[in-house]
Amino acid sequence: VKLWHIPDGGLSRNLTEWLVELQGHKRRVAYIEWHPTAENILFSAGFDHLIIVWDINRGEAINIIDRHPDVIYSMSLNRDGSLLATTCKDKKLRVFEPRSGIVVSEGVCHAGTKASKVVFLGGTGRLLTTGFSKHSDRQYAVWSQHDLSNPLACETIDSSSGIVFPFCDSDTNMVYLAGKGDGNIRYYEYVNEAPWLHYLHQFISGNPQRGLGMMPKRGINTSTCEIFRFYKLHATRGMCEPISMIVPRK
Repeated sequence: VKLWHIPDGGLSRNLTEWLVELQGHKRRVAYIEWHPTAENILFSAGFDHLIIVWDINRGEAINIIDRHPDVIYSMSLNRDGSLLATTCKDKKLRVFEPRSGIVVSEGVCHAGTKASKVVFLGGTGRLLTTGFSKHSDRQYAVWSQHDLSNPLACETIDSSSGIVFPFCDSDTNMVYLAGKGDGNIRYYEYVNEAPWLHYLHQFISGNPQRGLGMMPKRGINTSTCEIFRFYKLHATRGMCEPISMIVPRK
């Protein structure tokens, strides 16, 4: 894992030197996640089945979570960073206490063989997962972080084959679901009672996406009423496209 400094005003030349290099994983690093409240604390998950917690100031690992028997598919921290949720190739959803590495709760996630993803729904105490049924239909499910034995709700999205990436905006109580190879991005509102998620609308594009990233809220342009921004990696055109979610006001 390498950390880089991008100067104010953006890049004017190619970067050749990094600030910090974090060495600890024995295989490829798949995911990284910043701690939402503790400064300079970074989580990384690799194909060596490990999650490493890093202190960036010291450039060293402060904790290693070795509780996964197989490949880690995703990870998500809750709003204050006190809990860490993961999905794994063994089809289990787990919630950890990241300081101790203790498994607080675990349960069987989606029945399909393809990768499942997880994200905390803000400070609600609930999680959202995306995955596949045993018949290969794409699904989402809502869970209580205290009891992962059964989902609060589970709904079929469609029968496409691409993995669905979930993104949560806790400021607006919205969830965005974007499938790999899809051109559209569905968005929902999450609430505190059944059915837990309400479908709102979708962004539609004719260009399929290979992957998506999101801009942190501090980079959102509020003067244009922008509430969320994606960076879409095109599957075929070799480009990265910003996609703004805007709520116009009169």
